[in-house]
Amino acid sequence: MAPQPVVTGLSPKEGPPGTRVIIRGEFLGTRVQDLIGLKICGSDCLLSAEWKSPNKIIARTGPAKGKGDIIVTTLSGGVGTSTVQFRAYHETIGPLKESAVWIEESPSQNFAWGRRTLAQSGLTQEDPLGLSIEGNEQKIPEDLRDLFPEACGDLSQEHFSPAWFLLENHLATSFEDLKAGLSYLKRKVESQKEGQLSFLKSNAGSVIDQLDTLMNIRDKLQEDVKLHGNETLNILETSIENSISESQKIFTDVLVRKEKADSTRSVLFALSRHKFLFCLPNSVDRRAKAGEYDIVVNDYSRAKNLFGKTEIPIFRKVLEEVDQRILSIRKQLHEKVVKMPQSVEQQKKLIKALISLELQQSGTPIGDKLRNIDPAWDAIEARAKYLEWTFRQTFDQHTSKDSGAQEKAKNRDSSQAPSRVNFCEELCDIAASQLPDLWRLGQLYFTGELRGPHDPKPGDFKRMVLNAIEKFCVYLRLAILIATDQRALRQSSGLAWPIGSASATHQFLPWIPQCLRFTRIAYATLISLDLPSEALDIIQKLIDEVRLFCFSIIFKRATDRCKKLGSQETWELGVEEYPGATLLPAALETLLVETLDEVQSVCMQREIREGNLLEPQSDGQREVTQRLQEFLSAFSAVIEELAFHSHDEETPTHNVSQLLGFPNAQQPDSVAGSGGAAAVTWEQRMLCCLANYAYCNKIFFPRIGDIFVRYGYPLPTLAIETARYTVNQLFTNLLEEYVEHKGDPLVGTIEPSMYLGRFQWDHEMEIGQLRPYAHECCDNLVGVYSEIYSISPALLRPILESIVQTISEELARLMSCVQRFSFTGAIQAHVDIRLLRDSLEGYVNETAKNYFMEALEAINPPLSGEQKRKADEILERVKRNMRLQLLCFSVKDP
Repeated sequence: MAPQPVVTGLSPKEGPPGTRVIIRGEFLGTRVQDLIGLKICGSDCLLSAEWKSPNKIIARTGPAKGKGDIIVTTLSGGVGTSTVQFRAYHETIGPLKESAVWIEESPSQNFAWGRRTLAQSGLTQEDPLGLSIEGNEQKIPEDLRDLFPEACGDLSQEHFSPAWFLLENHLATSFEDLKAGLSYLKRKVESQKEGQLSFLKSNAGSVIDQLDTLMNIRDKLQEDVKLHGNETLNILETSIENSISESQKIFTDVLVRKEKADSTRSVLFALSRHKFLFCLPNSVDRRAKAGEYDIVVNDYSRAKNLFGKTEIPIFRKVLEEVDQRILSIRKQLHEKVVKMPQSVEQQKKLIKALISLELQQSGTPIGDKLRNIDPAWDAIEARAKYLEWTFRQTFDQHTSKDSGAQEKAKNRDSSQAPSRVNFCEELCDIAASQLPDLWRLGQLYFTGELRGPHDPKPGDFKRMVLNAIEKFCVYLRLAILIATDQRALRQSSGLAWPIGSASATHQFLPWIPQCLRFTRIAYATLISLDLPSEALDIIQKLIDEVRLFCFSIIFKRATDRCKKLGSQETWELGVEEYPGATLLPAALETLLVETLDEVQSVCMQREIREGNLLEPQSDGQREVTQRLQEFLSAFSAVIEELAFHSHDEETPTHNVSQLLGFPNAQQPDSVAGSGGAAAVTWEQRMLCCLANYAYCNKIFFPRIGDIFVRYGYPLPTLAIETARYTVNQLFTNLLEEYVEHKGDPLVGTIEPSMYLGRFQWDHEMEIGQLRPYAHECCDNLVGVYSEIYSISPALLRPILESIVQTISEELARLMSCVQRFSFTGAIQAHVDIRLLRDSLEGYVNETAKNYFMEALEAINPPLSGEQKRKADEILERVKRNMRLQLLCFSVKDP
């Protein structure tokens, strides 16, 4: 194995995508085919690479960014290493912008990414010097583009350079050979300037030969005119007519002799057949009873041919008796033809015998008695009626059986197929076996094999086939599409499947894919018959309806399973993308993937000549949207039920201290950490449900779209947006419920705490710390903050902003109700309000800011300069003393 490639040099060492780079090193490949990989800054640049030698490669950089190695891979040496690095950057280079790298205009703007072909073009011109290229395989090691930047070696280009051409093609050619080649080129150019005269001179022999040939043709023509005159064709025509008349005479003589010989032979044969004629009546009866109708036809045909026109009375009497026997046999054959069931081959044999006997008896008084009977058409009608009768009989049998089994449906084994499934299987077997027989018999009739003297009825046969297929589809619709509106179908067909109990219907639904498989098998059999598309479209429409119904049933089952996910909620937090969300959305995603897998394998994957259920604006796409909406709505309802139902069952304890107490901070370390689901409080459930809603809206719903697209479905934008709207509404309602639950008791403690102990703002007081109501607000908000942060930090802002806004509004109301503030009361109120505003700054919206401003402006009279300085000192001291309480509010929520 050769040494690994090593890149030691690079020019230039930086540039934007598309920069032409000269790579130098060792063991860079022994030939062009040895180079199998080139990466610059991690971008694959093999398509633009040009191998020059084992020490040099020229390539274009790809769409990379930043510094990276140049890795060369060869067949002989494997993956190489690099001692230098290339720095790629994205920059717009214009005529007015400075650049450290020269960017070629044409390659950088119009460079086509692709490997250059290794094979020479088939239109390559021969060497203009007329010299051999053998021995000139040696190439100049330098890149000719570096030597001739404004030229090229292509003869057809405007900027052709002779020096480039000689270095590229005649590096090893001697000077003397080059001089000889120059002389050859001059002669070749001069020869092209001689014109037409030189062409005639060089081809004078050919021109003279052509003139001699024309002279010989003229001489031959003159000799023929002298010998035969100008009307040579008239002589030829006369000779042909004479030969025709002579041949007619010879043929007439031969034909007369043949007719005489045939007459003599017929007389001799008639004498030998007298015995056959007298035995024919008994022979016909005997052969008919044995079912040997072909022998009867042959014997009767022979008798009609021999004695049909005889005038001998005895022969005519025998023939009349034979005709009577044949008429009776025809009646028997017709009864057998329309008697079902029987095979097509048996019917074919009987029809051929009937047609032959009818043709033999046509034109006779006896034969005219059954003249209007068309045995082949009667056979077709009999088979079509038998098919419809079989359909109806099978339907009646299974409906009566299903009616009698309804009372036992509750105790029936779920693995035992319901009566509807057995009916579908049997009906599809009947259609797959009898419909082809009907079609084959009709084809034999219309191709003329079984048609007698009667005119065909293609329109009637087509209606017959379409009617049979429509009846087949009607029965299947009544049996399979049990959850659809069948009133119009029942009125048009006069049929109805007995309405079973809910349990019987529920037991049948899992068997619908099996019924679809039976229908598809029958459909494949009919497709092989080359039926008209109008007939196949009827079954295709049914199959598409059943496929869509299967999709609906599978998604309904999934929706029912989705509704039960709430009972499986363990309140375990395990979603990294959105802290606070439980594993409930993951369970929903697993259920959705399982459902789509089942749908894809059962009904969505199209088979031969089946429609695309997911066409734009089709019933299938609307069904997908509706079922997905129901599925996602059920999940939203599960989360809502988990939140509000648990609220109704429990008596939530307000986690807010009353009056001068402190928050009840007893919380479990994790939602399901202490004793599982039983240790989860109502507040924690509410927060988990809010997190689940937010997770679904931001992450899970877009992922559903990707899942549907991955399975080949159109993006269900309407269903997702509808679910997102529903989730946002429920999130808002749930958020308002939680904020009301947490905020109302908290705000309700402000006024009692503020005026505890008959406190009045217009009295002088000791100042230096917060009033109890301000402490109360901070401590209660810390409790709320810790509860939210322990579950889902992302919910801090929407919840705390609402609570803080309510607090600021209450403070503005209380301050506006104070008539007058004392000197120390104004300072104290200013410190209290500013502390709350500053500490909660991260959760103060514009409305809350305005309320805080109203509260400060309500302090009357306004603070003087001395009061402001005193208030600032107290505020800083209080903030230092309460730094632990205020620290949590400074932590930025994610």
